[in-house]
Amino acid sequence: MNVILMLWNELVAITIQFIASLPYFAAYIGIILATLAVWRVVKRSLTPKKDFGSLKTVTFGDESAVSSNFVASVVSVVLIFLIWGSFTGSRFVPSFLHMPGAFSGELIFTYTAENAEGVQDDAEVRVIVHKLGEEPTLPQIEIGKGWAKNDVLAVQTYRSKLLLWDKNDDFDRKAGAKIVSINGQAVTPGSSLEIANGRVAVTDKGTINVEPATGWQMEPIWLPAPESVFVFRLDQIWSEGYKNYSLGEHLGYSLFRVVVGFLFGALIGIPLGYAMGLNDWFRGWFDPIVEFMRPVPPLALIPLIIIWFGIGEVGKVILLTLAALWIMTIAARAGVSGVRISKVHAAYSLGASKWQIMRFVIIPNSLPEIFTGARVAMGVCWGTVVAAELVAAEKGIGMMIMTASKFQQTDIVILGIVIIGIIGFGIDMFVRWLERVLVPWKGRG
Repeated sequence: MNVILMLWNELVAITIQFIASLPYFAAYIGIILATLAVWRVVKRSLTPKKDFGSLKTVTFGDESAVSSNFVASVVSVVLIFLIWGSFTGSRFVPSFLHMPGAFSGELIFTYTAENAEGVQDDAEVRVIVHKLGEEPTLPQIEIGKGWAKNDVLAVQTYRSKLLLWDKNDDFDRKAGAKIVSINGQAVTPGSSLEIANGRVAVTDKGTINVEPATGWQMEPIWLPAPESVFVFRLDQIWSEGYKNYSLGEHLGYSLFRVVVGFLFGALIGIPLGYAMGLNDWFRGWFDPIVEFMRPVPPLALIPLIIIWFGIGEVGKVILLTLAALWIMTIAARAGVSGVRISKVHAAYSLGASKWQIMRFVIIPNSLPEIFTGARVAMGVCWGTVVAAELVAAEKGIGMMIMTASKFQQTDIVILGIVIIGIIGFGIDMFVRWLERVLVPWKGRG
């Protein structure tokens, strides 16, 4: 019963988070629709057309009906970088597009303290909010003539700090003194108060917690600006390397593991898929194995890989092979099963042998499904390479990401993710090109 209640509470928390994120998704969809409307107006004004081609609608099954709009792709990528730069204060983005940043400067508020005898006194607190790496200069203050003395405090942006307000007062908390109001508004232990450019809270122990306003921009440790990733960090790693290896070596080892693992997975998976698609005995024999292993994430196999194959390159390649194997098997099986029987009958009627049926009918008609599976498998392999390089790797882009994450080097993590994405996209484009060259009949019946 406790487990059900705990899971229910987790579900409620996740649902609340999802609902809270809906306005951001709605805003993003709104931007997409707005850019679509603008592009249609621009396109209509540049190339006004009222022929039958302009009236073409989506025809399901016609692969030429909807193709990727290059302008939309460019706008999408530029928009992502604009949003990224706006929420990080990037110098690549015009300042008028920057979201409000964390406050830096001076905060001033007044607290009213009351001693055990009920005598109240006011004191002023000056808070110097400084950026990371800056050495703040604390101003000289007059401590005041009452029993509550004025204070000065230095706080870094995006941080909060406790003020022991009674440390220099004539009456401290041990003597019964307590905070009763801030800026004239009554407060109690555990309550907080919004002030100009910040928030002040009275803790349960009676101290004051000062938290300057953080604004909408992300702290660099969580999301660095684009120039920190692509200018400073990329130049540093390119020239100096990372963990005693150059960026080229990290990329080379990762690419080697992915390509070799994919090739082994394809070499085993495609013949296995053909066998399952052509023979009911093979289908019955391997179907439980394939359908059992297909949903098992490669990450779950890491302990067995270590036990059986050690922590060398063999284990990593085998893990990536298994990541691609089942995808390629299912793709080949689907390709064979999807061949139209009318084509097979037509070939037999023309006197074709079984080998000629295989060579000229089954293989050509199954290649589109195999190429689709290859694109999916290659993407999964790139996603798995991070897990594969967790197995005591000294080189590799995944190792670089995981090591950087342990030291909160977010810029290196983002750089590695972007590099993986770019190379994965390049490989996908290469596979698409191969498909256009080798399978020109795709989508033509």
